[in-house]
Amino acid sequence: ETSPRLQRVLKALMEGPQTTRDIQEKANVCAVGSTVGELRRNGIEIACRCLKKGTYEYTLERKKMSNAESK
Repeated sequence: ETSPRLQRVLKALMEGPQTTRDIQEKANVCAVGSTVGELRRNGIEIACRCLKKGTYEYTLERKKMSNAESK
């Protein structure tokens, strides 16, 4: 999750629930689903729900704490 692209998406999600379009505009990324998948593989829990056909909303559930953060 250290790449600037992943950090931009994470920052957008930390603001609250975001649609695919919101994330595209705020984080300047095109492949939102793939980027969210990368964040999930890095231990960040992100929920997704379909608002209507073709419109999805992503919500940051929680971020796993690193060893340094848990001390």
